[in-house]
Amino acid sequence: MTIARISLVLFDMEGVLTHYDRDARVAHLAATAHCAPDTVRHAIWGSGLEARADAGIIDEMEYLATLGAMLDYPLSKDEWLASRCVSITPNERTLALAAQLRTSRAIAILTNNCHLVTDHLGYLNPAVDRLFGNAVYSSASFGATKPAAQTYLRCVDKIGARPEETLFIDDTDANVRGALDAGLIGYKFEDANALEVEFERLGLL
Repeated sequence: MTIARISLVLFDMEGVLTHYDRDARVAHLAATAHCAPDTVRHAIWGSGLEARADAGIIDEMEYLATLGAMLDYPLSKDEWLASRCVSITPNERTLALAAQLRTSRAIAILTNNCHLVTDHLGYLNPAVDRLFGNAVYSSASFGATKPAAQTYLRCVDKIGARPEETLFIDDTDANVRGALDAGLIGYKFEDANALEVEFERLGLL
């Protein structure tokens, strides 16, 4: 594989560039809404609510209103953001690798999230916001979540890159397969050390 083949490195965010603690998010929201953690888990994931928001099927206002109703609590945007913030810790090692790549390649993020996350990244994830700026794309912008092909292809098209010249990195097998099926180059993230070796093998570092 030649260096010239890869012009864009597209990262998943949570699980790659940051560590995601779902339990911390649940505990914070349960304490805020004065309800049981299992109630929170069902409202967000068991009901399919967050999946609909991540796919852009419902907007942020409907998402928050529905979540609040399911928790029997008038949940505000700021309270939701606070619960989301405690779930995120930067992976300094992979962020450093991304910073190295930026000197010679375009870098961007494609994350399965609603606009509440990407629109407030400066608060939720300042380290990622500083490095990637406007090059952070939520699945909600493309009408489907990974691993749907349209999510990758619409994102790459918006950036102005070619699928066959895009390296996509994710910690989920299904999302990597989805990228490969869409014509991207896929890599399953395990840890930063292995990623650095892969970048060197591809001639990116």
